[in-house]
Amino acid sequence: MRGERRRSFWRAAIVTCGIGLFLLLLIFGLALMLGQWEQFGGPKVALLEVNGLITDSEGVIRQLQHHIENETVQAFVIRINSPGGGVAASQEIYEEIKKIRQIHEKPVVASLSTVGASGGYYIAAAADKIVANPGSITGSIGVIMQIPNLSNLLQKVGIQSVVIKSGQYKDLASATRELTREERKLLQQLIDDIHDQFIQAVMEGRNLSRKQVETVADGRIFTGRQALELGLVDQLGNLQDAIETAAKMGGIEGKPQIVQVKEREFSLLRLLLGNAATAWRQRLMGGEGGRLSVDFLWQ
Repeated sequence: MRGERRRSFWRAAIVTCGIGLFLLLLIFGLALMLGQWEQFGGPKVALLEVNGLITDSEGVIRQLQHHIENETVQAFVIRINSPGGGVAASQEIYEEIKKIRQIHEKPVVASLSTVGASGGYYIAAAADKIVANPGSITGSIGVIMQIPNLSNLLQKVGIQSVVIKSGQYKDLASATRELTREERKLLQQLIDDIHDQFIQAVMEGRNLSRKQVETVADGRIFTGRQALELGLVDQLGNLQDAIETAAKMGGIEGKPQIVQVKEREFSLLRLLLGNAATAWRQRLMGGEGGRLSVDFLWQ
């Protein structure tokens, strides 16, 4: 009788432990599938990457918002390796970084890799601090528009362009003819206005006077060491230095945990369920979690 009770007790204990373990694995698996695994653990530093030409801001902004929803993220590091890109996309990322600092009150550190120039530097200027390698290429505070002129080539091959337009400037910057004096003036005003917006952003982000920015806003590029002397960056160092700086600014003690949205996230559940887990995560998270690759070109 006593032996039967003992066996019943151990059977119940094993079943209870099994159910508990199953529920624990289920919760952990769902967290992995939904991309919420980062919510576990202590305070973290979110790492985002801006790589290549900046042609679109949606991927970067989506990742910024994803990390903002994670209450354990106390600081951000934006790793930039970009020669620049589109004006509007750079401005949109710049504004979102400002919101993280001003509205959510979380520190942001920009880390310049091989190059963080033009639109890449525009984005970096929104951070609380900029960390660059001594040999990082940065600066290039300027705007350029390039218009190909194929008129001579078309004449040689006997092709003539016929344009019917509703206004004087509707075919502005056409590649089939020379620019008129009035068109050049109009485009120069456009470029000057965008250049002024760039200068304003650097003034605000770096807390510099207009005169200080205008001195270096002629399109020149600088090394990280030169940029430090000019006040365009705050310190020299690598990515790890930037992470440690961000952690200290976020009040994180010891070695910080890093959280990053990767292009392909591995999980046991995804391995078992294949594309089903990916599809559900995309549906619930509102799209694919892309690795921070931004394409652009202020030039």
